[in-house]
Amino acid sequence: MNIFVTLILAMAVIIVMLRRRYPIGPAILAGGIFIWLFQTHDLSNFWTAAWQTATKQRTYDLLLALYFVMCLEIELRTSGTLDGMIAALQRLFSSKKIVLAIMPAFLGLLPSLGGARFSAPIVEITSNGSDVTVEEKATINFWFRHIFEYANPINPGMIVACSIAMIPISSYIMHIGWLSFISLALGWLFCLQALKIGKHTDVERSPEEIRKNIADVALSLAPVIVNFILVVAFDFGAASSMGLVAIGMIFLLRCTCRVVNVKNVFLGAIDKKMILNILCILYFIQLLTVTGTLDAVVKAFQASSLPVPAVIACVSLVIGILTGLSQGHAAIVLPVVAAVAPGDLSLIGVAMVFGIAGQMITPTHVCLTVTLDYFKADFFKTLRPVVVMEILLLAIFTAKTLFFG
Repeated sequence: MNIFVTLILAMAVIIVMLRRRYPIGPAILAGGIFIWLFQTHDLSNFWTAAWQTATKQRTYDLLLALYFVMCLEIELRTSGTLDGMIAALQRLFSSKKIVLAIMPAFLGLLPSLGGARFSAPIVEITSNGSDVTVEEKATINFWFRHIFEYANPINPGMIVACSIAMIPISSYIMHIGWLSFISLALGWLFCLQALKIGKHTDVERSPEEIRKNIADVALSLAPVIVNFILVVAFDFGAASSMGLVAIGMIFLLRCTCRVVNVKNVFLGAIDKKMILNILCILYFIQLLTVTGTLDAVVKAFQASSLPVPAVIACVSLVIGILTGLSQGHAAIVLPVVAAVAPGDLSLIGVAMVFGIAGQMITPTHVCLTVTLDYFKADFFKTLRPVVVMEILLLAIFTAKTLFFG
């Protein structure tokens, strides 16, 4: 069967299952099994994908990183630190909309796997008492967390892309970094502008309460900053850095008279549904690899008569949708770009921007999975405005590329 027919039918299977309220992980895996059946019929590929999923470091790095992110969230929430930080931000910014935008965006600067789970409670607390729907909260959390995909120098996809293409990260950011401002503007227009959320009530606080709020802000931001330093300066993996931070925060909170129940932290962070969803997504990606589906997509586009930029855009979009990982589509598509046009920033920009668009509109994106799980939001209602914003962003980028290079 033609590879694109297979993919369309597999996506149809996923969409039907999501419409019928199946969990996102099993729905995606069903699509992967459909692809396996029509691509190879080979049981050895089926078990190879399972074995590779079970033995890859990425699997455990992701699961442990997510687990420790949830540990950290429980620590900050049950100690009252998270509420204190929100209170401080409310004093600093009168508009709740600004807080809803800046916190997921700030936390998104740190490419911690599953980090959307950390910003979700902040969005929840900030929007309390308003008529914001769970889907609107989920969209805000998901979109604003990723507005710096085009300008964050420690974004894994950016690092992989620049390494393969052998270009400086600074040149890459100069070329497409402006899209982060476009993303911010689109997010404000489509996610926040129409919200009936009002402003924070100005409550008089004692000097002691103000000092406590400042301490809460410092304690809430400390794990993000320390994590950043561990990842960038000391080359720690996501799981090890988040683990050190989560464990260290227990002692730090105790030293500041904010006691947390250690047992509740480490047991409460075990989310069986989340683990199942993540394993299914990773298995799906591995099935695409061992069945040769990803290679087949690239080769099919390479054999077409479309202009090279159009081929790269289409391949990147499809691979982004299939993998949901920035480093995934970068690792697959950038070698092609590097071979076709070495050092061509325009073509590299096309590959990355369309790949990011693909990962932003797919159920295989882990941040979307954890966001939907936290807010218990509907997949399609959450993703609808994201699709519209991505179409507009791609249109702006394409127009700029065509007319100005």
